[in-house]
Amino acid sequence: MNHKILLAVLIFTLSIVPLSRLFAYEGGAISNGGTIEGVVKFNGAPPPAKKIQITKDQGVCGKTKNDPSLIVSSGDVENAVVFITDIKKGKTVAPIEIKLDQRNCEYIPHVLAFPAGSTLEVLNSDGILHNIHSFSKQNSPFNYAQPKFKKVLSVKIDKPEIINIKCDVHDWMNGWLFSADNPYYSVTDAHGSFKLTDVPPGTYTIKVWHETLGTLTREVTVKPKEATKITFDLVKK
Repeated sequence: MNHKILLAVLIFTLSIVPLSRLFAYEGGAISNGGTIEGVVKFNGAPPPAKKIQITKDQGVCGKTKNDPSLIVSSGDVENAVVFITDIKKGKTVAPIEIKLDQRNCEYIPHVLAFPAGSTLEVLNSDGILHNIHSFSKQNSPFNYAQPKFKKVLSVKIDKPEIINIKCDVHDWMNGWLFSADNPYYSVTDAHGSFKLTDVPPGTYTIKVWHETLGTLTREVTVKPKEATKITFDLVKK
């Protein structure tokens, strides 16, 4: 087969199969994987925690709330997402059903991470009207009213994306959905800790994302059955 025929076959293939499908992540069994673990820190003195004044539905929502957009405790950053950006083959990943609660007029959890293709179940535990509004770009945006009698609604998130969500009824309600294209992601806990397990040996680009502190990228080499420890230091933009 000469090069003209090969080129024609390639062009035809690309016309019917998206490029992302040709180079999609491949999952399987991992026997000699390593671990990437560490902590996300705030570089410098963290700003004082902000208070949000509540002006609506105070009987359910309360009168004030702590601003969840930046939570730093003892220098550790909560709700940052750490993930590998360039891995093409590793442990198996599959869509799941995950839950996002609207409780006390807050999104619980504030940052929710899951594999692309998963189904998001949005709960209304407050017994009042909420309205969940996504600001998606890769996925189809959604904007659903959820009155007190509708305890659960479901939305499928098909594509990888970081999605901001808000409530049009309570304008302080703000959260994030992290839809991942591979299983190597972790949301930091109250101690700023993260852990990625069963990572095939190799060198990867690992990134941390935070809604107010931005992103930071590192290159990490993983050895078989060993733990690689790293620290990310983020600063206020």
